[in-house]
Amino acid sequence: MTGLEFAGQMSMGLVLGGAAVGSSLGIAAAAQAAAGAWAKEAKAGKPLNFSYIILTGMPLSQTIYGFILMLVGLSPLITGEGSTAITNNPGTLLGIGIAGGLAELFSAWMQGIIGAAGCRSISEGEGKGLVFIIIAMGIVETVGLFGFIFLLLVLPK
Repeated sequence: MTGLEFAGQMSMGLVLGGAAVGSSLGIAAAAQAAAGAWAKEAKAGKPLNFSYIILTGMPLSQTIYGFILMLVGLSPLITGEGSTAITNNPGTLLGIGIAGGLAELFSAWMQGIIGAAGCRSISEGEGKGLVFIIIAMGIVETVGLFGFIFLLLVLPK
């Protein structure tokens, strides 16, 4: 196995790794804002708003996209049907791994930042605006989804 073939096989891990890091960063950003909003509500004697859980969990989907893309990319090895697609296209797989990892990482991270701003907005706006925040987060979700679909289409068969 050459170094490029090895990099091609390992690159599918970049997709999952990038997606998981992005989801973690996005969830952390939104969760910190949610915790602050809950503290404010608790201090004021108000019931805690469940909407923040929705905004906190949304960046998780990019990890799922990364996992699926990784499994499909490695399916020749997983199913035992041979590794021709992988050994003949290591540079393509490396490019897909890097592009997919970055697309999912930044999509999830930015989604979490929007979710964090949304937590503050809902907290300060008397609980209003959840639908608009979900739409904004959905637009960023679309970037991750497009990255997933477009790269899935170019995976070597």
